[in-house]
Amino acid sequence: MLKTNVYNMSGKLVGEIELPEAVFGIEPNKAVVHDVVKNHLANCRQGTQSALTRAEVSGGGRKPWRQKGTGRARQGSTRAPQWTHGGIVFAPKPRDYSYTLNKKTKRLALKSALSAKAAAAAIVVIDSIKMDAPKTKEFAAFLAAVGAEKKPLVITAAADQNVVKSGRNIPGCEVTFANLINVYDIVNAEKLVIDQEALAKIVEVFA
Repeated sequence: MLKTNVYNMSGKLVGEIELPEAVFGIEPNKAVVHDVVKNHLANCRQGTQSALTRAEVSGGGRKPWRQKGTGRARQGSTRAPQWTHGGIVFAPKPRDYSYTLNKKTKRLALKSALSAKAAAAAIVVIDSIKMDAPKTKEFAAFLAAVGAEKKPLVITAAADQNVVKSGRNIPGCEVTFANLINVYDIVNAEKLVIDQEALAKIVEVFA
């Protein structure tokens, strides 16, 4: 069983907690993590790009000059792709880039990402992450006190708007909730700052 320290928001050591090896101590599967991150980014794509083909550009119905005898190349329309204001060859059209992965793959990837962070000592457990009001300066001081100033992923047990608003103006800082964690956010973060209650929920679901 892995163990890690528990701190308060002032950065003081207040205890110790065990991290189940079933979630935080497995051998990371890099291939699966790569597949899940790629899937996440594909699902985030809007796919709203659109351009006009030669069939959709207005105009060009008249042949610009006669077929033979002018010395110029034969042309059938001023909206062919080689003309200025012509259509686009293989024009991109709106499409859905998303695809699905099975649940076992996603669970393995999440455990692999958490285990990699645990092995790198990049997990900081906080006894309770609470803010009385949205205060960016106080939240930045909290992150500095626990050694997570650069690209932290703050995970709380449930939606807390004071915490979200306190962290959203800090460059590189992301705030999420225990039921919304994903592999991309974990891999992208330098350190995970986890509320103790949120940690219990993660262990309950994935152990």
